[in-house]
Amino acid sequence: GKLDIDDMKIFIDKKEEWKQIYAETWRQMRDFFYDPNMHGVDWKAIKDKYAKLLPDVAHRADLIYLLGEMIGELNVGHAYVGGGDMPQVPSVGIGYLGMDVEYDAQANAYKIKRILEGRNWEEKTRSPLTEPGINIKPGDYIFEIDGVKLNREMTPARCLLNKAEKFVNIKYSSKPTADNAKAVAVKTIANESDLRYLNWVERNRKFVDSATGGRVGYVHIPDMMPTNGLNEFVKYFYPQVRKEALIIDDRFNGGGNVSPMIIERLRRILAVAKNARNQEMVFTNPDAVMTGPMVVLINEQSMSDGDLFPHQFRLMGLGKLIGKRTWGGVIGIRGSLPFIDGGYLNRPEFANFGRDGSWVLEGTGISPDIEVDNNPGDEYYGTDSQLLKAIEVILDEIKTDNKPKIPQVPEYPIKK
Repeated sequence: GKLDIDDMKIFIDKKEEWKQIYAETWRQMRDFFYDPNMHGVDWKAIKDKYAKLLPDVAHRADLIYLLGEMIGELNVGHAYVGGGDMPQVPSVGIGYLGMDVEYDAQANAYKIKRILEGRNWEEKTRSPLTEPGINIKPGDYIFEIDGVKLNREMTPARCLLNKAEKFVNIKYSSKPTADNAKAVAVKTIANESDLRYLNWVERNRKFVDSATGGRVGYVHIPDMMPTNGLNEFVKYFYPQVRKEALIIDDRFNGGGNVSPMIIERLRRILAVAKNARNQEMVFTNPDAVMTGPMVVLINEQSMSDGDLFPHQFRLMGLGKLIGKRTWGGVIGIRGSLPFIDGGYLNRPEFANFGRDGSWVLEGTGISPDIEVDNNPGDEYYGTDSQLLKAIEVILDEIKTDNKPKIPQVPEYPIKK
């Protein structure tokens, strides 16, 4: 028949596991690190140095710290270690409504300062209070959530504990009194980060559009991954490619590997224009050509392929870099090999060097052509000095730009 293993238990000697994981980490770095010379480090001596601390490891978190210190001796980015067998603390999800509120002591309620715009056809950017049939507006007051009255201590976030992606009943009014307040059922979201990111991008795009009279486009690239960064680039680049100029925002770019695809699109130069009967728009070869000047915004969190992107942009002569020096980590990684307890280790396996044969960017990043620092206090109140400088520079460059433009349809030939 079958062996019943429902009640099977095995004994784990974690101390022995941790010793094996330590040795495996050291060995994987020895065998896969991009530089066989290990950056000049005596790798055997490093193993012996940190192994002395192994007897004092009392938790998987201690081991992660120890492994991090050991591989940190290589002085390299993308050397990540973590995970493993440790107690899992269950999380309690908070429901979010996509709003900013402030407590009104006189009304003993929360006044809505702002409702985030959403792309409600995508769950990750759904804004609950903007869905059909929900008429809550900025300036309205929220008095209750699921029958619980709000006050200074009982905040909306506290009422929404363990209510992620659930329907909640909200009692609200346009006046600072609960008399004649209305009630509505709203489905919360589990996370607001994508929604707030969307609103930050849209704020920047609209600001650039307004400040330049609609002449300049704005594109933010959040990372260099095909499922996010490339999709976001496509959403914003193609609708704005016919503008006179373009600001590409590479700040806070988390990296990936699609920068060559984006650079290829930005490098396109108009070769041929074409038009058909009854067609209003003039099309081009190659397709989707930006015929005006471009600049790229960078900062300390333009990382990995987000480092390589501005490096290529400058190398190809596509425009100026504005902001602060980038992160400086471009030695790439593959997926982790499995550890016995499910932990992971990323080994920097392939490095980038320039066409002149010298290593590029690792440990240094790329410095801007025009350095502008964003003051955190100014940013908090909505002033983006780097973006303002980009607008100033791009408007000046429009005046002197000599790239070939898309022509009008010429006079048709007479061939009689």
